[in-house]
Order: sequence, then structure tokens, then C-alpha cells
Amino acid sequence: MTAIDPKARVDRRPSGTNSGDVVRSVMNGDKELNIVGSKPVRRSTSTSAVTRRAPGDQRNGRTVRPAPTVSVVIPAKNEEKNLPHVLDALPDGLHEVILVDGNSTDGTVDVARNHPIDVIVIGQTRKGKGNALACGFARATGDFIVMIDADSSTDPAEIPRFVDALRQGADFAKGSRFMPGAGSSDISRVRQAGNFWLNKFVNLLYGTRYTDLCYGYNAFRRDCLPAIGLEPDCPEDWSPDVMLWGDGFEVETLINVRIAKAGLRVFEVPSFERSRLYGNSNLNAFSDGLRVLRTIYTERKRGTRRAIVQSTTVPRLSGSTWSVLSTVTEEFNPEHNPGALG
Repeated sequence: MTAIDPKARVDRRPSGTNSGDVVRSVMNGDKELNIVGSKPVRRSTSTSAVTRRAPGDQRNGRTVRPAPTVSVVIPAKNEEKNLPHVLDALPDGLHEVILVDGNSTDGTVDVARNHPIDVIVIGQTRKGKGNALACGFARATGDFIVMIDADSSTDPAEIPRFVDALRQGADFAKGSRFMPGAGSSDISRVRQAGNFWLNKFVNLLYGTRYTDLCYGYNAFRRDCLPAIGLEPDCPEDWSPDVMLWGDGFEVETLINVRIAKAGLRVFEVPSFERSRLYGNSNLNAFSDGLRVLRTIYTERKRGTRRAIVQSTTVPRLSGSTWSVLSTVTEEFNPEHNPGALG
């Protein structure tokens, strides 16, 4: 994979431009880095995240495997104006949409509850984006879980790309703004340079080949949750004035690092990050950058989750549920999975 020049101009083209949309397989250790199928992955022309089929459906004399269920988790705080644009753009066929409210003081909750789609609204147990995601993940019941932002920076229309990557055999589909067909109209030069060097550091430490470390558009099989290890419950000695480890914006790096340590199969998916429509971001490039750096260092010291790594090497039969971790025998096959995105 070509290294990213931190001084290079970020691609400003909107999502969906035909510039070689590819999904890259980012393997750990000494495994090879490939473009899936050695060619661009077929993109769906449908606005539906999944194609629903009844269990036991037959096609060409074969039983069709039911499509995976997809949960979308949206952490939000004071996003009353942006949230309608996000909800309106969600694809059809989703299993559930979960909005995790961070004690908003505007009409964010009312917007979610009054929207035509059925939105599950829950609160978070502590504060910060990381805790909001932890609460949303704990509530999700879908085979696949997708995490997007409520500020309209992540495009819900890209969800089928992430679902497709999981159906093709990924355990974790990781969004990247630095791939062909991707880009950002929001990231500053300072944040881009910081992301470049932090990303390079993680690749060096963990043997990964990520192209984007600090981006919050991801999707994964539900059985990745033990590897991610985000806890929504409050410890007994917790103080509301203290932000716990992983509760801030560093959560995106924390997830990427833990996925790498667990040796899971990661595909990178091209994504375009848009500027938020209304309001200002709560992200602080300096303080949050330090938390990211501390995350990388601390997680390195904690070592690899051996039990999780061992569990990923256990063979699983093709046809097991979509939520379990993938194996080579369970990779995407259009003939055996005719309900997949085309």
C-alpha cells in the first residue's frame, strides 16, 4: 500500500465517484496485503443495506442462506439539526437503528423519536463518544454492527459497502479516507499530519497496513465485541468528573488497535468524510491526539488478548451464523450467497 504523504492534498471528490472503489484486505503479521479478488469489489445499485430472504428459500435447487441482520449505532450529543439528514439517508433493510444520547440539551432525542423510521433511543452510562458506542454495542442485536456519526460527516449511503465487505469474509470493515475513491472535505492539515504519523506508528508496532487510523466509520461482526472490549458499566469507584479509558475520541484508535492485536480479518473500505452541516466539532486536535498516543502505548504494554487470538483460529463451518468470526471456508461466494449485494 502506498504511504500517505501528510502534506498531500486530500481528495475532495464526493462519495460515489468512480475512481476505482476498492476494498483492501489489511492482514496482520506476515500475511499478504491484497485487494479483494484482485479487482474492485462490485458496488450495489440498491439503496437497501441487505436483501431479505425467508429462511429456507430455494434457488437453483440450493437452500439460500438468510441475509445478515444489520444494526446501526449512532452516538449523538446536541445534533438536533444534523440528525434528520443522517436518518433520512439510511438505507432500507436495516434490522435496527440505535441512537445513544449523550445528555443532549437540544431536541436531538425528539428528532429521533419523531422520525418516520423506528429509532431506538437509549442513554449512556458515563460521558464521551467511547462510552456512547459501548452502550450502543451492548444494545445491538444484529449480526453486523455499523457505527456512524450523527453530525452528517459519515455518509449512511455507504453502509452497503461495509456490509458487503463483511459478507465477503471480513470480521471488521474499517473505513478509510485515504484510498482510491475516498477523501475528506473536513480534515485539517494538522489533523491529517497527526493521523499519518500515528497511523505509521501503529502499523510499525502491530504489523498492520492501515491507511487511516483515526476515523470512526466502521462495521463488524457482533462476535468482535469481546476483542473490542468496551465496557458500558460503571466501576464502583467511578467519578462522573473523570473520563475513563476509552470513553473519549481515542475510542476509534482503541478499537483499531485491539482488532489488530486479536488477529482478526480486516478489510479497509473507501469512505468520504463530509464537513458537518451545522455546529462545531467537539474534537480537539492536540488533547485528543495525546489521548490517541497514550492509547497506542498503553495497549501495547497490555499485550495481546491470547484467548481471543486462539478463538479466531478455531475452524468454523460454512453456513454458521453471520455474527460469528469469519474463516476462509466462509468467504463470500456469489453462487452460494445469491442474496448478497450485487
